[in-house]
Amino acid sequence: MYSNFQGKTALVIASSQGLGKAIAEQLASLGANVMISSRDEEKLSRVKTDLTEVNKGIVEYKACNVTKKEEIQQLVKATVEKFGTIDLLVNNAGGPPAGTFEEMSDDDWQYAFELNLLSYIRFIRETLPYMKKNGGKIVNIASSSVKEPIPGLILSNTFRTGMIGLTKTLASELAQYEILINTVAPGRIATDRVASLDEIAANKQGKTKEEIEDMMNKTIPLGRYGKPEEFATYVCFLLSDMNTYMTGQTFLVDGGMVKSI
Repeated sequence: MYSNFQGKTALVIASSQGLGKAIAEQLASLGANVMISSRDEEKLSRVKTDLTEVNKGIVEYKACNVTKKEEIQQLVKATVEKFGTIDLLVNNAGGPPAGTFEEMSDDDWQYAFELNLLSYIRFIRETLPYMKKNGGKIVNIASSSVKEPIPGLILSNTFRTGMIGLTKTLASELAQYEILINTVAPGRIATDRVASLDEIAANKQGKTKEEIEDMMNKTIPLGRYGKPEEFATYVCFLLSDMNTYMTGQTFLVDGGMVKSI
């Protein structure tokens, strides 16, 4: 179904663990050449070894702090030098600190902006010259909070919603170049980030982490957290040649948790 990834180059941000790693692994298994990246070079080296052993595409890595413009530019340059171009971009970043409005300082707001919105803008800007030549696909990873704000995550709620405006606007501007751009918003997917949020909730409520997970499962119609590989499947569809006409959209992958229309 996805054999069209052969020969394609994908740049997957924040891909040493969690959702990013699952996406990178699936793309490589389907034949894409993949550049993985995160701040942790040691972890990236291990992931490259793991993915190279079981996948069809070539996997390379380069460390990058996505809040630093120069490092973003260096990562894009390294990807093009290694693979010749960039066909697919997966924008991804870890979540900013949890907390309420009154707990956040100007530094917290600035950091969250640079991490969760400005980094996406910069990666799109840097990869655009290559995609304009032959078309391309961009997927921005957000959160279910873009449809239903999550209590205690004021920073994420604010800047991830900004991604939606960015995606919708760029869909119109980039269509002339055959570049499709969409947002995918995960709900409760079993990642380290979600486990950390469950731990924070447990501490605040005087419960165990397992009790929090059980409470959350009851809010999800499918009755469980999603698996990273399930989420990756939907992202890969949007990146594939199977997607020829969907752009500017936001897709929830949440097991039916969010009740908004």
